[in-house]
Amino acid sequence: MARSRENTRARLLEAAHEVFAEVGLDAASVETICERAGFTRGAFYSNFESKDELFLALITQLSEDKLDEVSVRVKRLSGTEDPIDLVRQIADMSLAERMEPELLSEVRTQALRDPRLAEAFLAWRAQILGRVETIIREVSELRGLPLRMPVADAAALLLDVSEQCSVQSALERLTERQATRAMQSRLEQVVPLLIAST
Repeated sequence: MARSRENTRARLLEAAHEVFAEVGLDAASVETICERAGFTRGAFYSNFESKDELFLALITQLSEDKLDEVSVRVKRLSGTEDPIDLVRQIADMSLAERMEPELLSEVRTQALRDPRLAEAFLAWRAQILGRVETIIREVSELRGLPLRMPVADAAALLLDVSEQCSVQSALERLTERQATRAMQSRLEQVVPLLIAST
């Protein structure tokens, strides 16, 4: 039973990802998502209270998947202690399957209008920040790179820079390779400012 519910939820999330990417949050209907997934509205509402809840579950899954990959690969980075080299390697892997900035922008816009969604969005962002903090702490400790500011502040700054760079790349219609390079370039400027000289 639990496995079946997990499969249903996973298929709904996959269908939602496709539909949201095609038509956006506002135009995507529960019916369209259910049809794409091959389920009834009943199956939808036994897993999600609303389309907004589904949307938040989707961006949580996408961002968690990306951060899981970054976290695993951080432990396998080459032995270099050059911060710029580390930035290049991390930017390469973190953008391999980046979350569409259009999705993030849509949920942020909806959250500005809906206090309940705003609360859920802020909780989601706090969760993501916690994961980013863990990754920064691991890199800092493993590579002996002391920070100029608290880890929480560094995580917030890097997440802001990453989100803004992704949006800018989408607006400029950059290819994935160009977007990766743009992210590397921006992080190469920011990261050295976070690291204390030893």
